[in-house]
Amino acid sequence: MTVEPFPQWLRPPPGGFVAEDLDRLPDLPPHTELIDGSLVFVSPQAEFRMLAISLLENALRRWAPEAMRVRREMTVTLGRDQRPEPDVLVLRAGAVGDPQRTFFTAEDVLLVVEVVSPESRTRDRERKPQLYARAGIAHFWRVENADGRPVVYVYERDPATSVYALTGIHHDRLESSVPFAMEIDLTGIDRL
Repeated sequence: MTVEPFPQWLRPPPGGFVAEDLDRLPDLPPHTELIDGSLVFVSPQAEFRMLAISLLENALRRWAPEAMRVRREMTVTLGRDQRPEPDVLVLRAGAVGDPQRTFFTAEDVLLVVEVVSPESRTRDRERKPQLYARAGIAHFWRVENADGRPVVYVYERDPATSVYALTGIHHDRLESSVPFAMEIDLTGIDRL
């Protein structure tokens, strides 16, 4: 087995990588994120994650009003050295339409959804919610795997403190009026 040389582009520059580097660096693996100036590579994902993303993406598309759009796995620039990739996003309709777009800005985003994987546990439960809330994104959902069924933790940003407050934990059915009225059958993951 030959050891491949360490690619020079993987070496962080002084001060770390910046958001624009995700568009400039050659040969980045799909779904690379930038968190705190460091590149984060995604490990192979389990079927639960894919099913949960599809379930929520499809349900949100059904319920989203005309003024909003739903996207999956697109990065969001939150600052100079922050460009995470939420699993699902709800955006203002005016932010979409450019087929060359590689990222959205925090101002475009109304809701971010993260489906927790074993390798992303700390990022999805702690660091990303901090970053999303500080950037002003009003709504955050964290999805956990409970024996193959999604449990959705719903958070809303407190504008006075710029942190998320838990507003509900949903096991079989998610009903909410924000960012728009919806009812999602979470047991539908069994039918995907």
